Amino acid sequence: MDRTEVRDLLARVADGSVTVEAAEQRLATGPFGDGAGFADLDFARIDTHRALRTGDPEVVYAAGKTAEQTVAAVRALRGASGSRPAIVTRADAATIDALRDAFDDCHVDDEARCVAVGELPPACGHVTVVSAGTSDAPVAAEAAFVSRAYGADVKRISDVGVAGLHRVLAERATLDASDCVVIVAGMDGALPSVVGGLVGTPLVAVPTSVGYGASFGGLAALLTMLNSCAPGVAVVNIDNGFGAGVFAARVARAAHSASTAPAAPTAPPRP
Repeated sequence: MDRTEVRDLLARVADGSVTVEAAEQRLATGPFGDGAGFADLDFARIDTHRALRTGDPEVVYAAGKTAEQTVAAVRALRGASGSRPAIVTRADAATIDALRDAFDDCHVDDEARCVAVGELPPACGHVTVVSAGTSDAPVAAEAAFVSRAYGADVKRISDVGVAGLHRVLAERATLDASDCVVIVAGMDGALPSVVGGLVGTPLVAVPTSVGYGASFGGLAALLTMLNSCAPGVAVVNIDNGFGAGVFAARVARAAHSASTAPAAPTAPPRP
């Protein structure tokens, strides 16, 4: 159960369409019903209260876990109250196969190595994920998958690195119309500075470990992005498409909420 669901439940109690007793029972099986706010699986303590605290549920990072452990973690998340899907990142082929066998409602992106179990939320707000080169695509795919699973409408633009500036210039209108842009780049990591100088859209940069020896596994791109001469560029860690996707989806949701919120009443003029 996340904040949106709790607000909806309380609004229905207020308008009389749900009884206090029914709401109490719903909350008892939700984030407050397990007492500790987590499910103890021995090998992991699954945070079932995170969606209410932050608006987004816990995500299972599959790297370093067995396929069986990942399936058990997803089962615990799906058993908790709420309608949001359970998300798995950095899943290998064996884990993806195990999730497909265990759950009927799997959404899988093999390139992103991500899985969502459960119905995806309605799209809210617009995120554009831009990759500098084809080699950056797996990290870009992770960012796009997570943003969509977190509730944003997502568009991807691929292979528009600074070696051919006309390619990204052709996409300026799309970038400008987005609520948030994720820029994924390795090598010299210069693309976020270029895009940050073209549009005023909130922008999060993701350095990747793509590049030759002196790129130092993405460190060169990371430092370039941190030293961007374009203002307003936020930067996540190397290859962290997940973190960028979460950030972008939250920005998009907030922008959408602000654009659809009713205007505040105007105070009457003083006599």
